[in-house]
This record gives sequence, structure tokens and C-alpha cells, in this order.
Amino acid sequence: MLTNQDQQIIKELKAKPRQYDAQADALYLQYEYLIDVGCRKYYLNNDDSFTAYTEALFSFIGNIVNGHFDGHSSLSTYLHKIFYNKCVDLVRKNTTNKQSVHKSAMLPELLAQLPDGTRDIVEKLVNEENRRAVNIQMETIGEKCKTILLLFEDGLTDKEIADELSYNTAAVAKTTRLRCLEKLREKVMDFIRRR
Repeated sequence: MLTNQDQQIIKELKAKPRQYDAQADALYLQYEYLIDVGCRKYYLNNDDSFTAYTEALFSFIGNIVNGHFDGHSSLSTYLHKIFYNKCVDLVRKNTTNKQSVHKSAMLPELLAQLPDGTRDIVEKLVNEENRRAVNIQMETIGEKCKTILLLFEDGLTDKEIADELSYNTAAVAKTTRLRCLEKLREKVMDFIRRR
């Protein structure tokens, strides 16, 4: 089932790091259209589809390099299957998160019932508490994540962050940033729930 091109790709991915990087970049560009597929077919937003694609590509390459790919399908079929699974995981996660958001939608309704002056004070306290939670959890996500999120907050683009932190491409910087942002969001939500 493997074509000669598939066998060459596998050989190059398992080769020296210099060839590995070139082949990984070529694969990224070759299958980049999957990002649009994720948006159209699975109704993901562009960032989520991009995350699914890059995670699928990292898993795909890791499985080949580590010898977990058995060769019973073409590389294209194998990558598409991994991408499908990543998209389904994100759809499930987003659906679960949206349902939990709807359950906690009582705060805006309660705020609307307060007099204007009181509402402003309560909103200010909630915002200050949320900001404090973010600052506390920024210290727990690791120095790399903290640095990339602060650079993005300062207005740097993913390309500029890639250059600053020596990532191979802006796509790698964006994937790392999105993972760090999700990690921070989860920690903040856990922190707020525990209080």
C-alpha cells in the first residue's frame, strides 16, 4: 500500500535532523488544506482546525519516527485518519464546554437585576478576581508558556514570536501559543471553581 514516495518520506523522517526538518515542513505544506477541511466538514473555527491539523501532523511524524506506523495504509490515509480523530476530539470538547457555559449563565441575569451602581461594583470585583486568578495561574504554566503568552499579549505576531524564541516556523509558534493558552484557561477555570 505504500508508494515509493511514501517510502522516501518515511526514510527521510527517520534520517538526520536536517532532513527531518525539511521533510516535516514539506509535509506541513502538502497537507495544509486539511485546515479548511476541518472548518468546512467539522464546523471548527480556524484556530481549532489549525490546532487539530498541527497536532495530527506531530502525531503522524512521531508515529513514523518511533516505528508505530505499520504501513498497512498510505501515508495520506494515515494522516487523514489522525486528523479526523483530532477534529472529533475538539468537537466533543467544544460541545462539552459550551454546555457547561450555558449552565453557568446565571451571573449576567443576576447582575441585570441589580441597581446600576451596585452592578458596576460587582462587575469590577468579578473582573479583578478573574485578573488575579489569571496572574496566579500564569506562574504555574511553565516559563516557556508564560513567555510566549506575554509576547503575544505585547502585540508580537506568531512570526515575530517564532523568530524571538527560535521556533522553526510561525505555525509552530502558533500551535505552542494556543496550547499554552488552553492550559492557562483550564488552570484558571479550575482555580475559580475551587474558590
